[in-house]
Amino acid sequence: MILCIDVGNTQIHGGVFKEEEIITQFRKTSRQQFSSDEIGIFLRSVLKENKIDPDAITGISICSVVPDLNHSLGSGCIKYFNTEPFFLRPGVKTGLKIKYRNPLEVGADRIANAVAAINLYPNKNLIIVDFGTATTFCVISKAKEYLGGIILPGIRISMEVLVNKTAQLPTVEIKEITEVIGRSTVESIQSGLYHGQIGMVRELKTKIVNEAFQDEDPIVIGTGGFSRLFENTHLFNDIIPTLVLSGLYRAYLMNMKREED
Repeated sequence: MILCIDVGNTQIHGGVFKEEEIITQFRKTSRQQFSSDEIGIFLRSVLKENKIDPDAITGISICSVVPDLNHSLGSGCIKYFNTEPFFLRPGVKTGLKIKYRNPLEVGADRIANAVAAINLYPNKNLIIVDFGTATTFCVISKAKEYLGGIILPGIRISMEVLVNKTAQLPTVEIKEITEVIGRSTVESIQSGLYHGQIGMVRELKTKIVNEAFQDEDPIVIGTGGFSRLFENTHLFNDIIPTLVLSGLYRAYLMNMKREED
């Protein structure tokens, strides 16, 4: 079994793959400092709680956008699983041609999403929209070229800015809103957060298609912690909240096979 861990700015999202199937998932609030013991004990405990024997883990695959945690993550995996983890980072095999001016700038989580998407939808133009701490777009051609993307404030960050930078606007529940016109301050904020994301995705998708795909409709995939909010919007061909974990699993297999060869 392979343990895959996505370390984000807000959450640690993990999952265990048995062959091709993800058999459990877990989330933990992320912070800037964990000791190797804290992370190792947490991982073993969460696996046991999900009826998985930690000693059955044969490999660990990690992507992280919090560099300060990487040493503790690696040390914790070695100490508590007797396994040196694979980190998805520049220089590893991904199957992608990175077209960024500086390929080192592309976040590991975005690469993991792209790796999963090209395996799920081979020979297709792709747009991946990840609703996480930031809302990000990744644009991949049918030739497996990672063309670039877009980064915007995420839906939760947008709410926090409203609350922190105004005197009277309250914190609200982030949820699906049917009506656009709010009839209270809370409803107005909820509408702006929800429908603002929808309008943004529609507009940016149109511009991406015109710029990159010569009006050829791509496959549009939604992912990330807030992606299920948008299931009824018809914006996406597929919504896969576990996309990043699937990409980590695929990248692990590609690179471990290369080492064996």
